Amino acid sequence: MTNSHPALARAEAFAASFNLRVPILLGPMAGACPPSLSIAVANAGGLGSCGALLMQPAAIKAWAAEVRAGSNGAFALNLWIPDPPPQRDANAEGAVRAFLGEWGPEVAREAGDATPPDFVAQCEAMLACAPPIISSVMGLYPPPFVARMKALGIKWFANIATVSEAKAAEAAGADVIVAQGMEAGGHRGTFDAEKAEATMVGLFALLPAVVDAVKIPVVATGGIADARGVAAALLLGASAVQVGTGFLRCPEAKLPPAWADALGRTLPEQTAVSRTFSGRPGRSIATAYVRAATSAQAPKPAPYPVQRGLTQAMRDAAIKANDIDRMQAWAGQASALARAQPAGEVVSDLWEGARTLLR
Repeated sequence: MTNSHPALARAEAFAASFNLRVPILLGPMAGACPPSLSIAVANAGGLGSCGALLMQPAAIKAWAAEVRAGSNGAFALNLWIPDPPPQRDANAEGAVRAFLGEWGPEVAREAGDATPPDFVAQCEAMLACAPPIISSVMGLYPPPFVARMKALGIKWFANIATVSEAKAAEAAGADVIVAQGMEAGGHRGTFDAEKAEATMVGLFALLPAVVDAVKIPVVATGGIADARGVAAALLLGASAVQVGTGFLRCPEAKLPPAWADALGRTLPEQTAVSRTFSGRPGRSIATAYVRAATSAQAPKPAPYPVQRGLTQAMRDAAIKANDIDRMQAWAGQASALARAQPAGEVVSDLWEGARTLLR
């Protein structure tokens, strides 16, 4: 495109360098990234994505195979960098189990023993899939894994939440920084879980600071769900945007209807960051459960991933009953801008709208 705005030219060059038609990336949302959604985004010219946190190696390979078969193969695989094993407290967990029993089925004593899939095996599965891009969140991949990624020609997108994390990711060999503002739905990718609430930075303060601090391209994410957000992020120096909640009302996301409907009416101040679902801070709709679980009378959540295991029965029951008040309804602060239309149309509207605004 001739005589384009410098921000558009930068974004178009970034997209072309990753064989994309548009600089719109799907956020890697663990538990909310069916192949159908990534296929639709990729076929519209953007980047599909898989939040593989909860997936066994065989499931990761099956997801990649299905997306490749149904699309142009533009996708990223994402993993959390594991935290150290949690400190367990039987009495504290008992109090949480009793509290959760008021919101769903009785919680079994062993529910908190749930452990994530083996990280090393998941990493091996990702390398076997050889996606164009592997992304990280909650920390940095070990140097030997980074070397193997690069030997295969796989690019590393590192999700960060602070400027210091961005610098560390660049030094560790990341090819692209994904700067995540505190507006983002779901878990925020800060490296130190203990400092997560104390280091919350909004995207439009974080983004220009990160762009100024690193020499590699920066993708903006968190609270972007329409063309205005895309254009603003590009003006602040982003080379692309990553959208999560903005795609969740698309039919291809296959969300429980109560969750999808609630996103469309949730104002920014009607979301909340809490540890009440997983033990790690995540932004969700401030449902009846979230409000009760964050009250002064409620027991303190167990650490991650113990709390996730303890809340599993309630969350399963909520989905079965299509009950938003007990559902793990992750939501970014711009969730009301998410539209219930096909994902391909959302990709097109985000990019064409931003181009119009920046002409």
